Amino acid sequence: QVQLVESGGGLVQAGGSLRLSCVVSRRTFIRYAMGWFRQAPGKEREFVASISWNGGSTEYTDSVKDRFTISRDNAKNTVYLQMNSLKPEDTAVYYCATASRSTATSELGLYNYWGQGTQVIVSS
Repeated sequence: QVQLVESGGGLVQAGGSLRLSCVVSRRTFIRYAMGWFRQAPGKEREFVASISWNGGSTEYTDSVKDRFTISRDNAKNTVYLQMNSLKPEDTAVYYCATASRSTATSELGLYNYWGQGTQVIVSS
């Protein structure tokens, strides 16, 4: 069974930064793209960022471009999301997920394993 454990969430003021981490218990971690999604109260889960198997390509939703950076360390089976210039509208539960393919993708349906999420609250 593949397990994903997120950490790094918390309460931060607008304009601040957080770095989320996600450790994956999967020996074949290196083969697959990874993604971050978020879900705010009363809203559907939405794509935030994705990274290819080797980190060579990334995708971001428009609202986080130039503020968030996704990265991965395959030696540590870990994917990160550096979040800068946070805004109140970034408040959500953030989930990491493993894709069923090696290239980055924003399609939620192509992610087959999910973490339990970490809460991010940005105060104004």
